[in-house]
Amino acid sequence: MHCLPISRIGLPLALSILLAATGCATRPAATTAVTPAASVPNKFSDATLRQIATAQDERNTTALLPYLSRPEARYRREAALAFASVQDRAAVPALTRLLSADAEAEVRRAAAFALGQTADTAAATQQALLTQLTAEPDRAVRRYVLEAMGRCATRASLADLVRLPPALATDTSAQVGQAWGLYRAALRGITSEAAVARAVQLLPLPVPYRARLAAASTLSRIRNLNLTPYTPQLTRAAQTDPDYAVRAACAVALGKSTDAAVPATLAGLARRDTDYRVRLSAIRAMNAGMYAPVKEAAWAALADANAQVALTAAEFFLNHASKEPGELFLTKASKLTEWRVRATLLAAALKNGGPARDTIRQAIMQRYATATSPYEKGYLLKALSEDPKAYKWVEEATFSPNHPVVIGTYGMEALVAMRQQKDFPSVQHATFARTLQRGVSSGDLAIMGTAAEAIRDPKLALRAQFPSVEFLTQARSRLTLPRDLEAWQSLQLTIDYLQNKPATPQPVAAAATHPINWDVVQRVPVGQKAVVHTGRGPITFVLLVEQAPGSVASFVELVGQGFYEKKNFHRVVPNFVAQGGCPRGDGWGSSDYNLRSEFADLRYVEGAVGLASAGKDTESCQWFITHAPTPHLDGRYTIFAQVEQGMDVLSQLEIGDRIDRIELLP
Repeated sequence: MHCLPISRIGLPLALSILLAATGCATRPAATTAVTPAASVPNKFSDATLRQIATAQDERNTTALLPYLSRPEARYRREAALAFASVQDRAAVPALTRLLSADAEAEVRRAAAFALGQTADTAAATQQALLTQLTAEPDRAVRRYVLEAMGRCATRASLADLVRLPPALATDTSAQVGQAWGLYRAALRGITSEAAVARAVQLLPLPVPYRARLAAASTLSRIRNLNLTPYTPQLTRAAQTDPDYAVRAACAVALGKSTDAAVPATLAGLARRDTDYRVRLSAIRAMNAGMYAPVKEAAWAALADANAQVALTAAEFFLNHASKEPGELFLTKASKLTEWRVRATLLAAALKNGGPARDTIRQAIMQRYATATSPYEKGYLLKALSEDPKAYKWVEEATFSPNHPVVIGTYGMEALVAMRQQKDFPSVQHATFARTLQRGVSSGDLAIMGTAAEAIRDPKLALRAQFPSVEFLTQARSRLTLPRDLEAWQSLQLTIDYLQNKPATPQPVAAAATHPINWDVVQRVPVGQKAVVHTGRGPITFVLLVEQAPGSVASFVELVGQGFYEKKNFHRVVPNFVAQGGCPRGDGWGSSDYNLRSEFADLRYVEGAVGLASAGKDTESCQWFITHAPTPHLDGRYTIFAQVEQGMDVLSQLEIGDRIDRIELLP
């Protein structure tokens, strides 16, 4: 599954029955003992906390609401936090009352967090948060209230977040909350000139680190923003902030400035910053308009000691190179040893091929023939997508029998990308349509899903070429839910598109198909560690059983079954995530069950371990580790562990690297 959320609305009765019948109603017991004699038991020895967590897992608002009135603050807090995952707006009035009236600060803080997670934009919710901001005596709670204001903001209410009450002007905790509130609003496309100006004001020291990070992240994430007036402040932060994550985000933000000094600043960061994530971000911020003054720094970055930086430099040339001969990239690619960097530069060579395009295409095909890694072969197919003349060759590779599934996945993606090229011959449009129908009928999840997605791409305008949906419905009937959810949904959306019907809601398996295994949870002590043994070295996690009991139990069970042994890291995005655990090895595989999302009060800091999903409540066996803070994932993907040791190993991981085994430490 991919780290891209897909919204969903409800579940038709027929699909509910289907999921109940095909979900994992039974499962093998975990085979790994995890509780040392002297370990600290987790909080779920308390039966009431198990009941609250079960109600959360079942999305049972009716069962949870009474716990908000319990005399024990512990239970009120846990019930409030449960609604951060349930996200039922029917609970908003009760949460609002809890926020305004509960005597315990930790309960009010949980209520504020849960209210933010509901993203309720109703005027009553916004007024309740604003009222609490001025009445709240606890600094930490005020910080949560401000962030919740951002999650629930409208364009009209944003001004209340931008202007802090005078009494909070020097409160550093309020600065942190305000900065994150501005960030959460910006993620939803809600911002203003005043909000941008306030974010810039929060960049310099002595503003606290978390406020600076939120402010820099806000400026880096807002699209279509002209930051030219703020170039001096961004440059200063990108060059001098003591934290790499702030410098990296400000480097990205500099790419939104047209100031003449920016290219030299980015080139300097790419060459000299001590942290690879800043160097990488500086290259990523470079664009076609600054190609000439930065290209020498990008050439140098191809030899960076960190392969993620080198790959980003190759991607820069692929995306932005102009007036360069294809032979230049071919020559430079032949001298590279990192296969993904080399394949990406070969794509740049083919894209800019000119008279040498045929020679370059043949060179890529020859390398494909000698490559031993299916992932490298996949990337070479991806490179060939730059040249429509390679269509027949790529199609044959995609559908050749007995190849690793990864090759078919990359191949179909390459064929679709090739069709999107401006020079794709119109006489081949009918051939492409037949290829897509062949892909849908192939029986391979990734090929089916990718082909179906292309059919419904409005830019390709293929509706007239598919007057019947029978081949799609036949392919869908061969899938098993919830295991094949992504492919099923892609086919269903395409059926809806061709029939001019509203999109069918994505089916979500009911909790009854895979309830939390409390026997396993209660054997996992606080601080339980897991070591992921890779060919590059070990990475040690601390499992967060108290925050994500269902996810941790599933992970422990899968580890005990040896599920992850010899699996690959199939997805590595520079300065974002390394993702593994897919049984297919291409991101389209799953277990036979889905989990419900567990959105605890945690953040995606460096080394956070999250569960991949196709949207809320569709988590399964795949997980990812973040290279750096990735706050746009907060509250959208379950965090079930945190890296304790091995970030140096994580920075070296490449697509195709293997998970030899995972060991639960005694």
